[in-house]
Amino acid sequence: MTAVPAAIPDQSPGVATAPGERDALREAQEQGRICGLAVRGQRDLQASAVAHPELFPADPFDTMLFANISLAIAFGAPWCRAEQLRAANRTVLWGFALDWLIDHRARSGDEVDGLVARCLTVAAGEAPATDDHLGAYLAELQGELATSPAFTAHHPLWRDRLAATVRAMAREWEWKAARRPGDRTSLPSLDEYLDNADNHACTIVNVAHWIYTGDEATLARLDELVAVSDQVQRALRLVNDLGTYERDLRWGDLNALLLVEDRAEVEQRLAALVDTCRQMLVPLRSTCPREADYLARQVGFSSGFYQLADFWGMS
Repeated sequence: MTAVPAAIPDQSPGVATAPGERDALREAQEQGRICGLAVRGQRDLQASAVAHPELFPADPFDTMLFANISLAIAFGAPWCRAEQLRAANRTVLWGFALDWLIDHRARSGDEVDGLVARCLTVAAGEAPATDDHLGAYLAELQGELATSPAFTAHHPLWRDRLAATVRAMAREWEWKAARRPGDRTSLPSLDEYLDNADNHACTIVNVAHWIYTGDEATLARLDELVAVSDQVQRALRLVNDLGTYERDLRWGDLNALLLVEDRAEVEQRLAALVDTCRQMLVPLRSTCPREADYLARQVGFSSGFYQLADFWGMS
């Protein structure tokens, strides 16, 4: 097969080009490159799953899930090389494994507490137990992050955001366990639900990405970037819920639409969160514009993706 040229050549003299054709070619070329990044990422995730079969059973960790993860990460940071996206991809996969174990495999609060404790132990730098498959994968992920010179200085931030993620997932499990069918008073309020948006595991992925790939300007502004990321995380929590309501009903998961009487309330809150994100990104566009684009692209990608698909490949 003939390789596609790395860049579309300038229009040759005397060759007519329809209005907009050249831009369309360049746009398609960039989208094709992003898809290529995603394919590379998908292969790495599949290799991770093969290496950890006890943690990533084929049902539900199928090729569609790996493809969806790698697509999201590639579209968020299309300027990166494939190897630069490795940490973010693997952090997302770790988050899905944790979510699956807590939401769909844990049968008691003690099991959930055990998962949380084991993750915190590994995050603190201790070795996982020999039978701790989730901890073993987390230790490998941290080993990958540690290849970045920035990891030592920013390990406390990684550890704290990982703790927030696992505890938020545990809190959602508690809400589900206390839920009484047909009784909305047994559920959290929409504000409480959004305050627990670390269970969406967005900011922990962004922190991993910035530690792994961030330049000096990015690392100097991690506090600002994380603050915006937390708002993006809340927005993505609602984007996800609006797109997966029917599946959440089948799986018995919580969803923002279960917490309010009118879907419009969730849609209005989402619009307000997106507006807040835009305002918070304004000053960052002059100091670290690429990372501002990265956060904006996360919202844009998910808003389009959930119109047609879901990250979990199974129904």
